Amino acid sequence: MKKIGFLFTIVFIAAFTVGEKTTQNNSQNMDTNNEELKSAIGKVFGFYNVENLFDTIDDKYTIDEQFLPGSEKEWNTKKYFDKLSKLAKVITAMDEELPVFMGFAEIENKAVILDLISNTNLNAGKYGVVHYESPDKRGIDVGFMYRKEYFMVKHSESMEVTLSNNPDFATRDILYIQGEMKGEDEVHVFLNHWSSRREGEKKTEPKRVKAATVLRSKVDEILKENASAKIIIMGDFNDYPTNKSVYEVLKAKGTPAFKGDDLFNMAYKLEQADKGTYNYKGDWGMLDQLIISRGLYNPEKGVEVSYDQCKILDKAWMMYTDKKYGDKKPSKTYGGPNYYGGYSDHLPIYSRFEE
Repeated sequence: MKKIGFLFTIVFIAAFTVGEKTTQNNSQNMDTNNEELKSAIGKVFGFYNVENLFDTIDDKYTIDEQFLPGSEKEWNTKKYFDKLSKLAKVITAMDEELPVFMGFAEIENKAVILDLISNTNLNAGKYGVVHYESPDKRGIDVGFMYRKEYFMVKHSESMEVTLSNNPDFATRDILYIQGEMKGEDEVHVFLNHWSSRREGEKKTEPKRVKAATVLRSKVDEILKENASAKIIIMGDFNDYPTNKSVYEVLKAKGTPAFKGDDLFNMAYKLEQADKGTYNYKGDWGMLDQLIISRGLYNPEKGVEVSYDQCKILDKAWMMYTDKKYGDKKPSKTYGGPNYYGGYSDHLPIYSRFEE
């Protein structure tokens, strides 16, 4: 993708003015647009773990040294803008029209999302951004971009996940966005990136259970006020749809079969069909998931989403053949210190608003 010289210079400066940890309040993430919103019917929305989208400036508050010029990875401006271009190619491949909104995991700060929008054809979407700095030690957060023509942010907050028996525990916050769509149609969105399994699934399970507990508590609060509330939960859960954290604690079920169930995991059927968004040693795992409430699956009015319409974007150009296992995997940016110049080690998921 061609980059216009003067645009490159302007955005380059904007990206690298974010050297210190910033704080944001809710008013900075609210819209004051009074224009009538356009209908999102037929438009897509999705989630993408973009694999370590770091800028190239040192943040003294986080451990970001791996992604600096002169590091073992030799991360630099050229690689950074190449990655932005490739991520935009993936996002625009979801549909003929740009997504109404996208959730992201593994972004370093708000500036990298702004760079992603400004330096690619995503700028045609006139996107706004919601982001809060989280306590994650590496400095990676979740973030949200949305088309202001279709979605208005009314409220947002960052929900902290802590462990009482481990005061040093620090992980990504859960991002909550309360928004409005055409016809005063209220939608609640949650973005998640739960703790990894790096130290073993069982040993780290309590961390993800705690995240599920925090999230479920907020969901219950919303449903208590409005049992028909439209809720979308997206993220990289580092657990599968049938694991305890998602299925038992969050209570996101596989199908809307029982009247008492209020959350349905759109990724459940994909897991049952041995599909996945992440490939580990030849095995596909459905770590990235979309979960919706009954109020969105079966609404009285406004937009709806079919619970079985979760899609994985897996274009051939996004994949490579693993020499060891012989199967296709997401083409990633890095493998350890080795630069491969791919897109991400995860595949994005998405769905579509219906009526």
